[in-house]
Amino acid sequence: MTVTAPALSTPDAPRRAISFDSTWLIWIAIIAVLLFLVVSPFIYLVVTSFTAEKTGGFTFANYLTAYGRARYVDALLNSLKLGGAAAALAGLFAIPLAWAVARTDMPGRGLTRVLVLMTFITPPYTGAVAWILLAGPNAGWLNRFFMMVTGAEAGPFNIYSFSGLALVIALYSFPYIFIFTTAALELVSSEMEDAANILGAGAWRTMRRVTLPLALPAILGGLIICFLEAIALFGSPAMIAIPARFNVVTTQLFQFFGNPVRVEVAAAYAMPLLGVTILLILIQRLMTRRKGFVALTGKGGERRAIRLGPWRWAMFGYAMLIAALAVFLPYLFLFQAAFAKAWGRGFGLDNLSLRNFHFVLFEHATAAKSVLNSFLYAGVSATAVVILTLGVAYIVTRRLVPFGGILGFLCIAPFVIPGVVLAIGFYAAYAPPPLALYGTALILILAFTTRFLPIGYVNASAAIRSLNPEMEEAVRVLGGSRLTALRRVVAPLLKRSLLGAWLLIFIPATRELSAAIFLYGPNTKVASVMIFDMSEEGNFEYLAALALILQVLTLPLLWIGQKALGRDFMLRRNAT
Repeated sequence: MTVTAPALSTPDAPRRAISFDSTWLIWIAIIAVLLFLVVSPFIYLVVTSFTAEKTGGFTFANYLTAYGRARYVDALLNSLKLGGAAAALAGLFAIPLAWAVARTDMPGRGLTRVLVLMTFITPPYTGAVAWILLAGPNAGWLNRFFMMVTGAEAGPFNIYSFSGLALVIALYSFPYIFIFTTAALELVSSEMEDAANILGAGAWRTMRRVTLPLALPAILGGLIICFLEAIALFGSPAMIAIPARFNVVTTQLFQFFGNPVRVEVAAAYAMPLLGVTILLILIQRLMTRRKGFVALTGKGGERRAIRLGPWRWAMFGYAMLIAALAVFLPYLFLFQAAFAKAWGRGFGLDNLSLRNFHFVLFEHATAAKSVLNSFLYAGVSATAVVILTLGVAYIVTRRLVPFGGILGFLCIAPFVIPGVVLAIGFYAAYAPPPLALYGTALILILAFTTRFLPIGYVNASAAIRSLNPEMEEAVRVLGGSRLTALRRVVAPLLKRSLLGAWLLIFIPATRELSAAIFLYGPNTKVASVMIFDMSEEGNFEYLAALALILQVLTLPLLWIGQKALGRDFMLRRNAT
């Protein structure tokens, strides 16, 4: 520090202070990219919602059309009810499970975390397909088993219903509540529970009256995320709600993209969904930032596992029941369908075949290419996100430009934009001339990049804050630029964090459907869209084979992440 003081008083200091470092070109480019990815599509979305289709003038007619029919309004109400039902069910699954894993001596806690991770990486539309095989009317395996045992002419289960859809969404969104709740419960000191026990409360009453209330903000935050996940999903509702003859917002938006495309009406119809999402995200942020709510327990206090006695096996049974519904049964029958000549013929040896995999990989016109497209687009998007957010986080953390916090806000902003709404914004902004990007690989990569900016930025920002800036200043003293410091010092030191961020982006990007379904073209179809198309055609054998191929290709990436970052890196990193 004593070396820099004389330098500030030299005559050349003012010129150096206002000189235009060539690194500024990089910062300007980053700002321009953020404006292109985030601001422009959002502005086009809003403007398009008020634009007359034929004249191009200002109008409210799109909103009148979007909400002028009862079935359009019913779709919005159905989405809100679906979000509430799915969040409630997910809470029922996740909260006891999180308490048992984080606070008790339940056996198999490590196994339970692994099974929750398996649920977390299972695409919701894959889970929906598995439950169609399990609980389809009459033909579903659960119904067939019931009829075989009881002699009844029909089974009791029907996945093509509102309750069936709510169950499927809850089964594949409860990990969000589990993540939030375990992260909070692991901070709770045992001292508060000891005080309750001294006053005569048992383990269950202590859990209800002391432990869970201390984690209430995190629990409510997880419930809100599940609600938003439910109302923004496209794949599961399209596979279940449309055959059940009821609409939700996302399926109705998809219908607006039929022939002819009514993008103006779709943009207007998407506005309430965007408004609800922004409102609930703000509420969730306020609640999860109340860290003092848990910190009151004493951050340095002792944490001991609560002994449940014989009840620990009951809790383990509950954990395995949820795992059976979300992992064991779905994957069992996905495997059965994938290796079957006809999935309805059962598990006989005469029904086993590798034909479905051979067809998908070598005979189908676009299936194998769709998998390559998924991994290519996801890889390019993940790389772009990591590079872009590293630069933004560096600018914001080191305060290199005025109002740098706005750049951080732009990186986080896509978190409050549902995938279908984001896709409509990109369609409105970049599908028409002069860019005419609709159906190209570039528009999919841009949409995926924008969609996952929040993940990259949160990880990059946290990582850069952990670095002492003195090492970068040493590079500057030796004549290096900011860009040199970023490339030669910051990035190598953060390579583990950047790898974790890349994996956290790449894995969900390979299964992204909500944005891809609105933007793909004949030559840019991705695996998630191919799976959706196969489900509409009823080709469950081919669909199951393709879904398993996608999951198997993901496993080596999980192994790399676990080796580099820890066993449950996806769960813990998503809890931050």
